[in-house]
Amino acid sequence: MEKTKRNICFIINPVSGVRRKDMLGQYIQHHLDQDQYKPDIQYTKKPGDATTLAEAAVRDNFDIVVAAGGDGTINEVSRALTGTKTTLGVIPLGSGNGLAHHLKIPNNPVSAIQLINKGKEKMIDTVNVNNTMYVSIAGIGFDAKVAGKFARSDKRGFLSYFRIVSQEYTFYKEKKYSFTIDGKTYKRKALLISFANSNQFGYHTTIAPGAKLDDGLIDVCIVKKVPLIELPVVAHLLYWNQIDKSRHVEIIRAKEVLLEQKKNRNINLDGEPVKLGKKLHFKINPLSLKILIP
Repeated sequence: MEKTKRNICFIINPVSGVRRKDMLGQYIQHHLDQDQYKPDIQYTKKPGDATTLAEAAVRDNFDIVVAAGGDGTINEVSRALTGTKTTLGVIPLGSGNGLAHHLKIPNNPVSAIQLINKGKEKMIDTVNVNNTMYVSIAGIGFDAKVAGKFARSDKRGFLSYFRIVSQEYTFYKEKKYSFTIDGKTYKRKALLISFANSNQFGYHTTIAPGAKLDDGLIDVCIVKKVPLIELPVVAHLLYWNQIDKSRHVEIIRAKEVLLEQKKNRNINLDGEPVKLGKKLHFKINPLSLKILIP
């Protein structure tokens, strides 16, 4: 009796990151286990397409939907899969690839496809801010300003990101924030505040060393502006997963956060700048998304 194949949909963002995507369809045909899977390949054409395509795959009872792109593409696909029986797969093709780095999903497309052949399924948390879901990380302040500039840039990759950070940092002023974490009120002056589900900003920089995708908590990372002379030390700590040792960083774990900004500024949501209003309500969704991991 012939084994029943699992239906798997690949949603490819052809403009994410800096790497070529034209060979990915061939890689899928050559390296995906055809005895195990029956593949369908779709391409996005504009923002929001990945969610629409993933919703259609869920309606058509696909077992797995693979997001082939950056953290923004993963975010769009995950919005359709959260709370369903459909599993998320990831082929990291973006610039920062924060979620993939956290989960140790290989950057090489062929290796990522081979992981799909033999990977295991795991339930992870997601987070809602107002009515918008994210998987990895959200941020306000300097983080969101850089995300906005990067989104408008015609160049992708780390060098473009680093150039924007360098240009904006000197003149960016800390802002005052008042927020409530699980019923307790805090007031802080900060360069940025990250609301981390995973530990990664992207580019192998770790903003929340203790963050776990299945602990039912958001790591609220409050970062003060660091004097220029100390930046190399902080950069070293970011890269080596030790930023929580810096005197300029405070991390508070939470299930729910309420925060109000003075203006409706951008929030960095899985690498994409969005405006969600002055009042922001973050709430964890425990074990709400099924994902393939090594």
